[in-house]
Amino acid sequence: MRTFLLASTILMAATSAFAQSSPQPAAPPAATAPASSILTVERVFANPSLAGPVAKGVSLSPDGELVAFLRSREDDVDVLDLWAAPVKGGEPFKLIDARALVPDAGELSEAEKARRERMRISQRGVVEYSWDEQGRYILAPLEGDIFLANRADGSVRRLTETTADEIDAKVSPKGAFVSFVRDQDLVVLNLASGAEQAITTDGDGLITWATAEFIAQEELDRDTGYWWSPDERFIALQRTDETQVDIIPRLDITGGGASVIEQRYPRAGRPNAVVELYVQDVQAGQRVKVDLGANADIYLARVNWAKDGRTLYVQRLSRDQKTLDLLSVDPATGASRVIATQRSDAWVPLNHDFKALTDGNFIWASEESGWKHLYLHNRDGRRLRAITRGDYPVKALEGVNEATGEIFFTASMRDGKEYPIEQQLFRASMKRTATPVEITPRGGWWSASVNRTGTAYVGNYTDVNTPMQSALYGIDGQRIRWIEENRLQPGHPFWPYAERQQKPTFGTLQSHGETLMWQMTTPPDFDPSKTYPVVMQVYGGPSGGGVKNGWQSATNQLLTEAGYIVFRLDNRGEGDRSAAFKQALYLKMGQPEIEDQVIAADYLRSLPYVDDSRIAMMGWSYGGFMSLMALTEPKMGLASALAGAPPTEWSLYDTAYTERYMSTPQANVDGYAASDVLGRLDHLTGRLLLLHGMADDNVIFENTTRVLNALQEKSIPFETMLYPGQRHGVRGNERQLHLWRTYLDFLDRTIGARAPAKAD
Repeated sequence: MRTFLLASTILMAATSAFAQSSPQPAAPPAATAPASSILTVERVFANPSLAGPVAKGVSLSPDGELVAFLRSREDDVDVLDLWAAPVKGGEPFKLIDARALVPDAGELSEAEKARRERMRISQRGVVEYSWDEQGRYILAPLEGDIFLANRADGSVRRLTETTADEIDAKVSPKGAFVSFVRDQDLVVLNLASGAEQAITTDGDGLITWATAEFIAQEELDRDTGYWWSPDERFIALQRTDETQVDIIPRLDITGGGASVIEQRYPRAGRPNAVVELYVQDVQAGQRVKVDLGANADIYLARVNWAKDGRTLYVQRLSRDQKTLDLLSVDPATGASRVIATQRSDAWVPLNHDFKALTDGNFIWASEESGWKHLYLHNRDGRRLRAITRGDYPVKALEGVNEATGEIFFTASMRDGKEYPIEQQLFRASMKRTATPVEITPRGGWWSASVNRTGTAYVGNYTDVNTPMQSALYGIDGQRIRWIEENRLQPGHPFWPYAERQQKPTFGTLQSHGETLMWQMTTPPDFDPSKTYPVVMQVYGGPSGGGVKNGWQSATNQLLTEAGYIVFRLDNRGEGDRSAAFKQALYLKMGQPEIEDQVIAADYLRSLPYVDDSRIAMMGWSYGGFMSLMALTEPKMGLASALAGAPPTEWSLYDTAYTERYMSTPQANVDGYAASDVLGRLDHLTGRLLLLHGMADDNVIFENTTRVLNALQEKSIPFETMLYPGQRHGVRGNERQLHLWRTYLDFLDRTIGARAPAKAD
């Protein structure tokens, strides 16, 4: 279950007792004051986007001369085009116009729909792209076919035009080939001759080559199933056999009818797909099988090549996820040996921080100290030294400058201590363990992508006063050029509503020795002598957390304009924090999280301006589960809850996610029983709105229908809204508009202006 936050999830800001922040970067001077227009739900889900011109998927060309990025069309926020901007100055220009190349986008294949659902891609057009390592080409899959943009002359060449979808397309490292998966087989296209070579030919039915299986895509954060060696000699590729995976028939209900999908869905405690790894010698046409060990019931977690292409590194995760082995593989023979191992009594978290270096050493992250940190290893796996150290987690290794021995990483840290509400880019050294140096200024939330040489980075920044901005910076932090300044000023889509936007405030609560972060936003014209209803927004499960010093979602303002205080708490188990903080929910999901939310509800009721009889909770996915658990917890005392796509019984969910946190249903009977919503329905404290997509292939619709049935059997009134054709999220402006009209109507009737008056 990759993090799926409710559409209204807030990116937050302000000050707190936990984090006395330095002054925020000043908002740009305004030519005129913004108007005081009231934001409406109709405007939020219309074009252009209120977020302004936000660049997505920003990357610097390998030669450092061009910055590429994705931008939503002004006439349709759900379609992306590919843009570029010269590093040395000049206006951005459109490289690939999605509508011009494919005016009438057809239906995607089921495989591509599923892949995009796993990657949380909801838009169409150019949704991903990649460079060759020389920066000559940009490869862009578009509506099932593949296009190649040539830097030299600006031309765009269509490489495929078939009835089948070509998925997971890549330019080979030296730019000689383009590879992709078609009809469950891997194909390589020679760019010079245009000839195609089928690397595999037996992909069909339950056998798939070079594609990450469902579990890898959904739960291991691995979206590909093949990897080129740097010299283009080899391709490592996986073979997936789903024969032993249970068939879970599900109805795919759309507005035009229904079909039965016999989905291979590996539920907790049941068999997974069998995944094997092979190495194809592209030149010789030979293939060898990689030795992944005698036990086939494992997860293929990560695959990386050494810089010289002579060693393949494979991360093998045990089925119980308590052991992560790093294998060194000879690509010529497939022989392997374990060179490093990470272990945990709960689970070993995966990351993307493995980095092979030119001298044969490598960097790898570990959480064994209780915090995620970076370590330098030699080619045989022996740890040489810690690169980072302290009471904070490294978020991600962003880049390396091998010439200087510097590494660059993001972290939520100040002065060596955890600081969850902000994120910065830091510099450290591979040569010694030293105090990291801040590259980006304090005061907001930075994400960064460092170039291959470690001399520049693309930085994305937001804070409470600043919508997301993107720029190119030198590694010293000096801005080279804007990519999307996205300045809040007259002409910005959000400008008419800026005056009524309320700034959230931070605070902290304590639970079992842990500090919990919260944020609160009050309505416009807030009067502390009055009382207000509260909407508690929640995700609650393992994720990156939601309490951040960042720009607020427009849907958050819909709630404050409707007169609600909006509150969010990141409970134990949620967020990139210490191992102890995350592992608090181990074997007992739905218990410590609800304990913490009760603490939050008690805090809210202690405030004189909160109407303690009018508190609601809303969330989607894990947040839907949390909303149901909270509504059936008498200590919460909720008046209502809105639960979207909720997992309601964890044995119905998939293996990797559920077993990571809950073990198997057979080994943790009590934990599974305690988290089953059905056993709690007699304790509902208020009104319930259940929502679900009727084609959900992630949290299967059965999770909701079993609750509908149980409530009806108990004659308990409730409300339901179902979305034909929608999977795990509700997509598109029209349906989002409907969803939010439904939210606002339900809240108005249960805790808002139309709620029944409370008894004296």
